[in-house]
Amino acid sequence: MQVSVIGCGYLGAVHAACMAHLGHEVTAVDVDAAKVATLAAGRAPFFEPGLDELLAEVAPTGRLRFGTDPAAVAGARVHFLCVGTPQRAGDYAADLTYVDDAVAALLPHLAPGDVVVGKSTVPVGTAERIAAEVARVQPEATVLWNPEFLREGYAIGDTLRPDRIVYGLEDGPRGERARALLDEVYAAALADGVPQVVTDLATAQLVKVAANSFLATKISFINAMAELCEATGADVTSLADAIGHDDRIGRRFLNAGLGFGGGCLPKDIRAFMARAGELGVDQALTFLREVDQINLRRRTRLVDLAREVCDGSLVGVRVAVLGAAFKPNSDDVRDSPALSAAAQMQLQGAHVVVTDPKAVENARAVLPGLAYAETLEDAVGQADLVVLATEWSEYRELDPETVGALVAHRRVLDGRNVLDPARWRAAGWTYRALGRP
Repeated sequence: MQVSVIGCGYLGAVHAACMAHLGHEVTAVDVDAAKVATLAAGRAPFFEPGLDELLAEVAPTGRLRFGTDPAAVAGARVHFLCVGTPQRAGDYAADLTYVDDAVAALLPHLAPGDVVVGKSTVPVGTAERIAAEVARVQPEATVLWNPEFLREGYAIGDTLRPDRIVYGLEDGPRGERARALLDEVYAAALADGVPQVVTDLATAQLVKVAANSFLATKISFINAMAELCEATGADVTSLADAIGHDDRIGRRFLNAGLGFGGGCLPKDIRAFMARAGELGVDQALTFLREVDQINLRRRTRLVDLAREVCDGSLVGVRVAVLGAAFKPNSDDVRDSPALSAAAQMQLQGAHVVVTDPKAVENARAVLPGLAYAETLEDAVGQADLVVLATEWSEYRELDPETVGALVAHRRVLDGRNVLDPARWRAAGWTYRALGRP
């Protein structure tokens, strides 16, 4: 099928490459000429495991074309809106500028029977507004909402083998025709038995933000328990293991530590609260404000713990921060807890050196005032304190004796609760972690 993808950021680039891999003819457009040129050359403008290889695989087929001219989407039957919806400057609401611009660019090129498929995470009510604009220009085109559920670091697998496919569509024959077209696009996944949820536009728009809000709540819950554990001498990791055996709770997302960041969970729960306020039901989501505050407190608590470990002051202390990305297998530093904590420690007088396997350049662009090291060895050399802030596998698997030979003082602060305390203490390290004795 001929499809178009409007927006070649993280979501759009991955979606376009995966659709071409599935055999569709894909035209992807973006206003950023530099980004388009990089993708057209077969390289991703960001780090996502396997994406460069996937782009190289589909390039010889001619099924994937990148460009900046929105007119190139004419002729496609299905148009995917994959632009970003960042937090609006000055408040919690989502900034829909990119969505509105994408729709405006697409409208002149719609043909009867085309389907506009929204994948961007938007406030509920946005799809209905877009549908009205589309109907005004091309009455025979249809809007369908198909939220994405990508996890950075696993985006290709999540696109090709999703855990569910959600359609939000209008009732009646036009909705059914749109569903049939999208079923063709996702034929491989549907044939593999991927669950399909077909619902209305409003529900489909709520699914992603509701899911992210639930996950954020689960993370902040265990971090709230970590605060209690610190006050009582209990161990939050053992606590999470114990309650996680309850099938109603589950162990996933019950990892206490530095908290969540990135371009989705923080801004999505804030936009959810803002939209609830606009709808007059803000009290229903008041708890999300505390979820957000608990999450932000973890960063401050890590800095407090670093100061405790260093005898009450960070002035002049050399701190090696392992990790700059908000999560492993990504170079995304948006709202990164690791960088936030690093900046706070530097403000308290520490000499902070940050390293990361993939995110150093992005971190340097955001916080140029910090010092950066390309290698772990350079970062920890003569360090007074080592802080594990992003749980990359190479940091989880560090040998305490090898690292101990490089540092000035054997002090480690495990911001993600992924190191073995007994092993590090046996090697002569002072080991501390959030929510553990």
